[in-house]
Amino acid sequence: MKKKTFFLLPILCLLLLVAGGAGFWFFSAGSPRYIRASEAVSSSDARPKTKTNLHTSLSVPSCITKIGTDYFIVDTYHDQIICSDSLTRPLVEWQVVTDQISRGHTIAGDGAVYLADDTENDRILVFEKKDGAFLLTQEFNDIGTRPHYVVYDEETERFYAYSSMTGELYVFLRLADSSQVVLEEIRSIEKLNGIYVRSFTIMGDEIYFVSGNSTIIRARLSDLSILEEYPVPAEIAGMIQLEKIQDYYYITVSTDLTGSQDYATILRTRDLHSLAAGEYEDIYSCFVGGGTPYYMGSFDGHYYLTEHRIPGCSIWQFDVIENEIANVTLLY
Repeated sequence: MKKKTFFLLPILCLLLLVAGGAGFWFFSAGSPRYIRASEAVSSSDARPKTKTNLHTSLSVPSCITKIGTDYFIVDTYHDQIICSDSLTRPLVEWQVVTDQISRGHTIAGDGAVYLADDTENDRILVFEKKDGAFLLTQEFNDIGTRPHYVVYDEETERFYAYSSMTGELYVFLRLADSSQVVLEEIRSIEKLNGIYVRSFTIMGDEIYFVSGNSTIIRARLSDLSILEEYPVPAEIAGMIQLEKIQDYYYITVSTDLTGSQDYATILRTRDLHSLAAGEYEDIYSCFVGGGTPYYMGSFDGHYYLTEHRIPGCSIWQFDVIENEIANVTLLY
């Protein structure tokens, strides 16, 4: 009898441990931390609860996007991501996705999971939406230095997150028929190691890295081998984002080569080769000007721009009709 009890005891302990887990077990490359429901939400019954945004205005928003039927704003200096089913709702009616990040910049999703950068903590966080609330389910630590930009590419069915200071592109994959995300690969451009690069743009099987120093780099997405470089003048060297809209490349600029925001602007050009000669069109006057334009995006048939340093101006909506900017509207 004593032998049977000794044999059954470890099995019983294991069953109790699994029953108390309140979540999912997984293994992936990169060894992500598993987030238990009790850690991800603040309720005593460990069920996800919605939380309403308390701020009446935005503080340095970096990103606005739409994933499925939900709209998201990364409210960077409020250290939170908020969500709404409509862009017409007052900010105090938006739901908080997370307020457990430090200076996050972007969020992306594939319809099943959402990945967000937690910039100052060098993390990528994974969320799922359950019962109308967002639940933190995975946490990838040590993602380079200040991961600054994450996107989902439908063509390759991968998430890409960039470490803004190390030239490393982290490739994440959601496993088939699962909500489990794994770190599949880390690609890198040694030339960008130590150079502050704020974003990248995927165009088909190629990827463009905006200038954080002296050139825009066009590379092969599959291995980041450099295909071409486009030199840029010192006054627009501190670029933020590049977006191809109709016949033009639109580029937001934060600083010059020395880091001065006095040179912040929005420009466009038909040919990236022309930038070196200063042949581009400054279009910041189509908005207010004088601030720091940041990330651009498109959804619902419109384009969107986030902006810093202008009181009362945070997010713009605009159209581009036959290469002309039109219907510029201040949303927030």
